[in-house]
Amino acid sequence: MIAWRYLRARRSEGGVSVMTWISLIGITLAVFALIATLAVRSGFRSEFVGTILGANAHATVYAHGTVTAAGTLDRRITDYAALAEAVGQVPGVLQAAPLIKGQVMASRGDRNAGVQVYGIHAEDLAKIPGVAQSDVAYGDLGRFDDGIALGSGVARTLGLGIGDKVKLISPNGVKTAFGTSPRVNAYEVVYVFTAGRYDIDNTRAYLPFAEAQSYFNREGAADEIEVMVADPEAVDQYVLPLLQAAGQGYGVWSWRDSSGGFLRALEVEDNVMFVILSILVLIATMNIVSGLIMLVKNKGRDIGILRTIGLSEGSVMRVFFICGSITGVIGTVLGVILGCLFAIYIDPIFSFVNYVMGGGVWDPSIRGIYALPAELRAGDVISAVSLSLGLSFIVTIFPARRAARLNPVEALRYE
Repeated sequence: MIAWRYLRARRSEGGVSVMTWISLIGITLAVFALIATLAVRSGFRSEFVGTILGANAHATVYAHGTVTAAGTLDRRITDYAALAEAVGQVPGVLQAAPLIKGQVMASRGDRNAGVQVYGIHAEDLAKIPGVAQSDVAYGDLGRFDDGIALGSGVARTLGLGIGDKVKLISPNGVKTAFGTSPRVNAYEVVYVFTAGRYDIDNTRAYLPFAEAQSYFNREGAADEIEVMVADPEAVDQYVLPLLQAAGQGYGVWSWRDSSGGFLRALEVEDNVMFVILSILVLIATMNIVSGLIMLVKNKGRDIGILRTIGLSEGSVMRVFFICGSITGVIGTVLGVILGCLFAIYIDPIFSFVNYVMGGGVWDPSIRGIYALPAELRAGDVISAVSLSLGLSFIVTIFPARRAARLNPVEALRYE
């Protein structure tokens, strides 16, 4: 009751000072920034990993290869059907599909683009979420055996639509007595997909497996086995069983091997940002000390009277501890509300910022994904709340103890 009266009192009556309002606003903004950063961090990682796993293999089984008489390394897999069946029997493996990969030039008229072609069976392509379940896709995936499926970026660069013809030009074509001549084939575009990653949408194309074998001179062979597992985040647990199922002469390359460096760098950056924003919260809570010390000075006579009528040191300490901690609690609550609203409505907020800045705020060619994501997690909110309240309560103890130890004789001497 006493603490609440002190907080409600006007400044002219020795109530809450301007420093307390500054500390309240500071804590609110610091907690808001912390929650917003944690939400964007979680959303960016989830979006980045989701787009990787949505259109790429979780793990790849490849052959170590043998050296041919010409001195080249041959990594083709001739028994790909049996190998895919053996790998598919591993517990937790959802799909094991033979795959052919090659880089070619795609051309239409005077437009050209470098394209990475994946040769795959139609039934296996239908199980890839980023392609078959693309939110922005058009065409008929059921006609895949009659043509080619392109990423939306490739289709946009070449000006292609459903039913148009695209030429694929490979330098490794037909071998003749005069050398190897380029191979040029034309395919009908039957499906255009958006996987959600800029680099995939701008470079990826899918051909029927048999056609890819013929086009890339892989008759009777595959380049690798694409493996999808039930728990991609725990893909490391599948490596040993996959190696055992594949046998000698084969290796396993997981998505963590290809993107692990980026994820580790992202994790380090996340930890550094959390430390920096935690320091920001600490600075904001330190203002509570200034405001509370001023309140104790203004209420010196009140403290002396309270001690004279019988209040103990602990009771006086609780009064001023409540005064300081309420500032931290209110600031934390407001910060949580603002941070959660930011994470929930990040799309319209981002659109507004992009409009005000004249566009181009987010470059997908650099960041890999098309928009700034945010994912609100209970653990992140709890971490921010715990940090803010913990620091608020800790810094309040010192001025509260100072008020409790004030000598009532000294407080009332000049009154």
